[in-house]
Amino acid sequence: MQNIMKFLVCTVLLPVLLLCGCQQQNKSDAGQDAGAEARPAFLQIGAFSVHRISDTRTEVRDGAGRTLVLIPREASLPADCDPRQVVRTPVRRVAAYGYFDVATLRMLGVLDEVLVGVTVPEKEWAGCSLDIAQGMREGRIAYLGEASSIDFERLKQMEPDLVLTWDPSSLPLLDDLKIPAVITSTPEATCLSARMRYVQFLAPFFGREKEADAYFARVDAALKDIRARTAGAGEQPKVMWGDIYEKRVLIEPGNAWVGELVGLAQSSYQFSDVFGTSCIEISVERFLYSGETADIFFTYRTRDSGATSKAAIARMNPLIKDIAPLNRGKVYAPLPCYIQSMDRLDEILTEISAILHPDLYPGHVLQYFEDLPDTDPPQDKDSRL
Repeated sequence: MQNIMKFLVCTVLLPVLLLCGCQQQNKSDAGQDAGAEARPAFLQIGAFSVHRISDTRTEVRDGAGRTLVLIPREASLPADCDPRQVVRTPVRRVAAYGYFDVATLRMLGVLDEVLVGVTVPEKEWAGCSLDIAQGMREGRIAYLGEASSIDFERLKQMEPDLVLTWDPSSLPLLDDLKIPAVITSTPEATCLSARMRYVQFLAPFFGREKEADAYFARVDAALKDIRARTAGAGEQPKVMWGDIYEKRVLIEPGNAWVGELVGLAQSSYQFSDVFGTSCIEISVERFLYSGETADIFFTYRTRDSGATSKAAIARMNPLIKDIAPLNRGKVYAPLPCYIQSMDRLDEILTEISAILHPDLYPGHVLQYFEDLPDTDPPQDKDSRL
């Protein structure tokens, strides 16, 4: 279950004063001016918000609904808020729990400067995030233990200015250590607009708003291209995203960014009527019903967890051996770098669209997912010895 959550973490603006909620933002994406002159004083980014009160005070709301006050390092402590709410900016030292938060630091161009601690060991970064693996080898970035069992003594030694965590239960200990923290997850799944804009939520902590705006413009351009390419698509493939495990059936709901992207790319998402958190649990019957007519199945499982072929998935999950994608459709599994590459969200969105409509993306080479074969290739006898 922990690996599943790691995999998921389990992912439009007009020049007006107030932006509110995922649904309204999606309607206004096309007119976005990413320049600094268009940046409003208040940004609503899903459950997160940024409110620039003045040049010396910005208030943000994190995923747990907590208000934090960002003030310059040289400014006096505000008299009207709890010192535990205050974060001095620009932040210089950060410990990050999640892959997405680490990727966001890379989006902002501050990763090499500020990251001092992570909850993933060096060997797991080595294949895809060489900058982090090198920082760990050099001792600049510490392994703090798994996210569910942080070594708080080690964390204290790294002297972070800020901890980015999806775990609200860590807040009392972090308060005791006098380390400010931001809760970066929310009870609801992250919609497409919020996924794109999350970088704009973290930008004020580092004074990197221009970099955040440039990143958003890049992803927005990719979405516009997807809309344009798929607008006349004659076929709408039916898509499902999730998997069955020993005791649970988990899927991405329709309000998650992947569900919204499937709809935007002129395809039919089989769980569009399901709403809630990422990795939401549904009944086996509902999963199998959706699988009867699906064309494409995105599994959470990776090659390391046994997703080497359609036949291998059927062996692991006998209940789903008869769903259409395993027999006459397509099954895609995430490649190892997928979860570590959310700073390349534009490429990931484009790749998903290319999977849905391969005829519209001739020559596209998969980088983040693999198309599973029907069966595993025969094993060489010598390799089994």
